[in-house]
Parts: sequence; C-alpha cells; structure tokens
Amino acid sequence: MENLNSSTLFAENGPLARAIDGFVPRAAQVDMAAAVGQALEDKIPLVVEAGTGTGKTYAYLAPVLATDKKVVLSTGSRNLQEQLFHRDLPTLIKALDYHFPVALLKGRANYVCIERLGLLSDAVPQLSAEGLADLQKVRRFLPLTSTGDIGDIPGLPERSEILPLVTSTNDNCLGRDCPHYQDCYLVKARSRAMEAQVVVVNHHLFFADMAVRDTGFGQLIPDADAYILDEAHQLPEIAGQYFGQSQSSRLFVDLARDLRLAYKIEAKDMAQLGKAADQLERCALDLRLAFGGETGRGQLRPMLARTEVAAALERLKESLDFSYEVLKLCMGRGEQLSQCFERLISVKAALESLTRVEDKGYSYWYDAHRQHISFHKTPLSVADRFAAELAKDEVSWVFTSATLAVGESFAHFCADMGLSRCRTLQLDSPFDYSRQSRLCVPRYLPETNGAGRGRFLADTLVDTLAAVPGGSFFLCTSYQVMKEVAEVLRARLQRTVLMQGEDNKVRLLEQFSQDGRAVLVATSSFWEGIDVRGNALQCVVIDKLPFSAPDDPLLSARLEDCRHRGEDGFARVQLPKAIITLKQGVGRLIRDVTDRGVLVITDSRLVNRAYGADFINSLPPMPRTRSLTTVAEFLSTLE
Repeated sequence: MENLNSSTLFAENGPLARAIDGFVPRAAQVDMAAAVGQALEDKIPLVVEAGTGTGKTYAYLAPVLATDKKVVLSTGSRNLQEQLFHRDLPTLIKALDYHFPVALLKGRANYVCIERLGLLSDAVPQLSAEGLADLQKVRRFLPLTSTGDIGDIPGLPERSEILPLVTSTNDNCLGRDCPHYQDCYLVKARSRAMEAQVVVVNHHLFFADMAVRDTGFGQLIPDADAYILDEAHQLPEIAGQYFGQSQSSRLFVDLARDLRLAYKIEAKDMAQLGKAADQLERCALDLRLAFGGETGRGQLRPMLARTEVAAALERLKESLDFSYEVLKLCMGRGEQLSQCFERLISVKAALESLTRVEDKGYSYWYDAHRQHISFHKTPLSVADRFAAELAKDEVSWVFTSATLAVGESFAHFCADMGLSRCRTLQLDSPFDYSRQSRLCVPRYLPETNGAGRGRFLADTLVDTLAAVPGGSFFLCTSYQVMKEVAEVLRARLQRTVLMQGEDNKVRLLEQFSQDGRAVLVATSSFWEGIDVRGNALQCVVIDKLPFSAPDDPLLSARLEDCRHRGEDGFARVQLPKAIITLKQGVGRLIRDVTDRGVLVITDSRLVNRAYGADFINSLPPMPRTRSLTTVAEFLSTLE
C-alpha cells in the first residue's frame, strides 16, 4: 500500500478519523507516529515513553501498516498480545484498507498438544478431582477450536495442574515424527506467522527465539525488517531469563512419567526401565524436600554447600546415570524411547551446567515451589548480548512504554539494553490530573513489613472503599497481604470482592467491569497491562512501594556487582526499578479524559524518606493529601 506520513494518517479528515467513531487526533500521538515512521526509515533505534492516554498503540501501528515492511510487534503479556491482535489491529487494518496477512503467535505452552492429550487416560492417578474436571474441559474444548489456544478454554484456572500434561515442551515434543504433526496447533500457528507481514508475539517468545538462534537450531519467529517492542520496561528482566539457563525438577518428574509410558508401550519386557523411572521421580522429589518446606527464592551457592542438598543432588545425578545406561539398551525399539534418551542427555548436561556455580557475571539462584525446585543461572547484564542484536544492519527498532524514564532520564533503560546510540522521546499524558484525581498517603500506617499488615490496611480503608461510587483495585506486593486484605474485605464490605488466582485473569476483569462496584485484590500481574475505563475503576490502593525483596538472589547479585564497580546499587538498580513499577501501578487509575478517581499509597516512606521525592517527581501531577476525610470528600463528587 502507499506510504502515508503521520500528519496524513492522523489528520482530522484522514483515514483514521473517517473509519473510527469519535477519533480525535492528539498532538503527542502524531509526534510519536512521526518518530516511529522516521525510525522505520533511517534504522536509528527509537526509545519512547508515551504517558497514559497518548494513544501509543495506534501511534506505532499506523506507521507500521502504512509501510510494506515485515514487522514483528512484541508486547509484555499474552493479555496485551490478544488485545493488540483482536481489538487494535483489526480497527486499523479496516481504517487503512490493509491487505497483507497478519498473525498471532504464542509460545508452545499456550497450545493444546493433541498427542499428549491422547495419551492421557480418563483416570490419571496423579490428578486431583479438580484436575480431572479440568481435563474434561480440555477434551470438550478440542472439537470446537481452530487454534487450540488454552487461554480460550472456559473456566480453566491459569495454574491448573492439567496444563503441563496437555501441552508440550521442547523436550517432549515429537516434532515431525508426531502422528499429529499435520494437525498440530503450534505448527499451524508458526506457519501462519512465517507467511504474515505483521506478527504479534510477546516478550517471552521474542527472547526464547533469540536464545534458540544462539544455539544454531532454527528459529521460532520470522526474520523482520522492524521490531516494535511495547511495554519495553519489562525487557531487561525477561531477556535475562532467556540469555541464562533454567531447569525445574518438574522436568525430571515429567521425563520419569514419559519413560514409564514408553516402557509400557514399547518395551514391556524391560522391567529395569520401570525401576529407572521410579527412581528418577523419587530422587527429583527428594531434591525438592532437601531444600526444606519453605517456598520462594534464594541463593543457590550456599544451598549446594549443605550436606543434605549435596547428597540429594548426587542421588539425582546417579539416577540419571542409571536411566541412561538402561535406555542405551533399548535404542531402536521405539520412537518414545529414543525421544526419552535424547531428553535425558539434555537434562543431564543442563543440570551439570547449573550446579557448577563458579562462573563470574551470573547470579545462581533457586526458586522453590510447593512440589518442585528450579535452578537458574542468570546474567547480571544483557547489554552486551542485546547490543550485538542492535548492531545488525537494515533492521529498525522501536522501544516504547508508558514507563521507561526515571524523572526525565532514559539512562537507566538504555544502559540495561546496550543502547549506546538511539533517539529518545518523552511524551506527557494528555489527562488533567489536577482535576481528575487525588493522591493520598494516609497517616498512622504500620511498618511496611509488620505481621498482619494486610488486615490492618483493609480495616483502615474499608470505609474509604465503601465510599467509592464505582469499583476499586487493591494492588499488593505479596500474596500474603493479598489474602489478608481479601479476607477482611469479604467479611466487612457489602460488595463483590474478587481475588487474583480464583479464575482466569481475563474473566476476572470481565466480572469486575460488569459489576461496576467490585473490589479486585491482586498482586504483580495486575499492576500493568490492565485497561479499565470509566466508573468501573475509581480507586486504586497500592499497599507499599514496590522495591524488590532484599533477599531476591538476582537483586543481591546485581548489588554485589555494583559494589565491585564502585557504584551505588540502591541508586543504580533498586530505586529506578521500583519507580518504574510504581508508575505502572499508578497508571491503572486514569485511562481516559473522562475518568476520575483516587490513588491511595499506604507507605509512609513516600513522604518521610529522601528518595520519596524521586517517586513523586516521576508520578503524574496529582493533588496530594494525607487525609482520608479529604479523599472521601473528593469521592462524593464522583457520584
């Protein structure tokens, strides 16, 4: 299609105004679109912070559709990915009469695996009653779907225990040898992506693709002329996950179960196979037990020095060696056995790499879940690796988010991403915060890490929440506080109180919006990428400033690295990250020029610590108060 410049695209009588009801061009949106158009042409990377309400999605989509370039759009979450593909992109495709194919592509864990689902019997011994009910939901869904996307399955919890059993991993996928290869939902999705002119992915898949290319074994997403990365503030952390290594004890349990299955189907006479599978599963579970009953993250080096952990790890390695010797005897007897053998070699090598903890420039850490333990080796910086990507010729890069700058500086983001040469653009929100909002930091708050803090905050704010004419978000920095808050509000507040985790995120938001007066209590996944407009959301409570936990192993490794280089770790790492996270949470409140509402931050450090000013200076210019009575007066004007 013909190239159109930003002033033409966004003109009062332009293609967008003609096709979209109520479309009004905004100066900041036009400025951003012009900058994106320039970046697509001259290949100089562009970094844009576009305040809430700028209309940044249209500002980068319109120039993309106005060119004939192949473009990959990457977003921060599957939620945003779907919104972009199903809502924003079709609107602009129609407005600009765009005729090239577009595609949505997610990671393999988002698609039902026909082969693995077929192998499951109706009475899977390890499943609970809820898991078996979820299995039936998947089975009923399959004849009705063309995409196989598990996010479309009604009533399926986000963390259902059935998900690892009905989706594939790199390790257990049979690839072209699978009898269902021609019908595979993942294969079809990747095929559509390769043929499309615009492909919508998410950051996890984007970096998984870079990691796969590093190994020299293929690619997951197509090559493109331009990459537009929305919600770019998430990139440094997600990149670190993929440029490092990870392994969960769940891999060993899954391998043991698939080994048992292969034994029953392809080598019934090999009793040693069953014994090897049982031993491998037991040793993997024992390794989790050796780390104690607590869940959460920690440094891996000191844990591996503990006698009981070292012994459990050694037993796991011995069981892998035993399985290896037994499987060698079965080679050539079946496809499932051959695949298990290849997976075994891979997990053995990864375990060796992750438990050699001497390499410099990495954080070695573990993450303990209720039933599994995962080991991680994460680079302290992705700047050099990403700079190599940016150095490639003939490719355009655009990084954008509502929260990239700290104050007016992009230095933190650019340093993290290896952006030595780029253009930056900071666009303020068009909203009138002085009229539309109030910010309250109440007095007499408890210590930020005190026991029972969630119950105290909920008791303190129950009257304020009751006075909100519309709905409220109560955003917490821990699951413990979230549960305490929800428990108190359900007992004391005559409203629907929803809690994260009790249903799929999309359905929770639908229920929240339809109710109009509900309170949604949530943690980190609701701090960003959520767009609720109008009276359904008139109050956002944030329980405390979102500093990463001081015992977070990745953070402590980065702070140690800063100390070695003579830098202030708090100013270089902790403070910028917390400011950007808070800006994201605050951004949930005012989403439209007609929205009005109250922000309550229950952390007195915002007013009594010197760094509180850094937070305030990065937030929208909301009139501030410390009085909940003043907040109630403002709420009374929202009726």
